[in-house]
Amino acid sequence: MSDTAALSGPPLKALLAEAIRMLARAEMMDHSGHCSARRDPGTYYINSGASVRPAVTPEDIVAVDLGGSLVEGTARPPLEFHIHSEIYRARPDVQAVMHTHPKWSTLLTMTGRAYAPVFGQGALLGEVPVLDSPLSVNSAPLGQRLAGTLGAGRAVLLKSHGAVVVGANVVECFAMAAYLEENAARQYLALQIGDPYIFSDAEREACRRNLWSQPLFQKAWDHYRSKLAG
Repeated sequence: MSDTAALSGPPLKALLAEAIRMLARAEMMDHSGHCSARRDPGTYYINSGASVRPAVTPEDIVAVDLGGSLVEGTARPPLEFHIHSEIYRARPDVQAVMHTHPKWSTLLTMTGRAYAPVFGQGALLGEVPVLDSPLSVNSAPLGQRLAGTLGAGRAVLLKSHGAVVVGANVVECFAMAAYLEENAARQYLALQIGDPYIFSDAEREACRRNLWSQPLFQKAWDHYRSKLAG
């Protein structure tokens, strides 16, 4: 799926709503997570703060400018819209942002354990820094601090709070969110019985060459999407 195709209006809203339902079904998002997709250089779509995440529809998606003012829809955006606005300001390459509250990834930050690639797809995230604050990112300065911590990366963890992942489109961003949590789950479980094997630099590079693929991201999307009907 090209970025141009992703910027097509209502289909993009439907795609975003589906991603949120999938994250909720997979228990990577609770009642307070939010996802966005760039609408044009100065605005983006995001689920409303009041939306029920497992039941989000395109009607729950609003559009706001980078200051958080509504340009489409009537419901208010989440209080943490600054996460999205400041990343979009800092990263022209980013077309989608997802803020999740995943269990396993958050457990790592609660103990000070660094994220480490312990399976192939987990290596695609690269270095995953931690924003050393558990507070809600509900102001522009905090959003800027988060965007600075993310830098040019693909994900950042928020201490005792959650995760933020970015992507070139909604499907890629969803895959990154899923890979992050799948890796964290394996890392956590392995730590219960010993020290997990951590991929070497050469192995990480091989994973990036072989697994960084839009068809494989779509495969992850389709896997989680199939669970919505269950």
